[in-house]
Amino acid sequence: QVQLVESGGGLVQPGGSLRLSCAASGFTFRNLVMQWYRQAPGKERAFVAGITNDGASTYYADSVKGRFTISRDNAKNMVYLQMNSLQADDTAVYYCNVRTLGGDSWGQGTQVTVSS
Repeated sequence: QVQLVESGGGLVQPGGSLRLSCAASGFTFRNLVMQWYRQAPGKERAFVAGITNDGASTYYADSVKGRFTISRDNAKNMVYLQMNSLQADDTAVYYCNVRTLGGDSWGQGTQVTVSS
């Protein structure tokens, strides 16, 4: 079955950086688009970034453009989210997502807290 395991979250000061990782298994990773979402306290889960199966194209929410970079390593079945210039509004649980024929799958999430 599909399994997604996020890691790399933590507490960071405003202006700092973090790199999130997502280890994927249970499906043909190189064939599918991968995405990152986040859910802030009291808010709905929201799209952050996506990357095509070959890594050739990426797309971002307006709120993170120019600060976040999504990438993937198809040899390792890994997807990453490099987050720079972090702001308090970036505080959320970050989730890895893939959509297969069986529907959307999510990891358990990793907490990112931006605070001084």
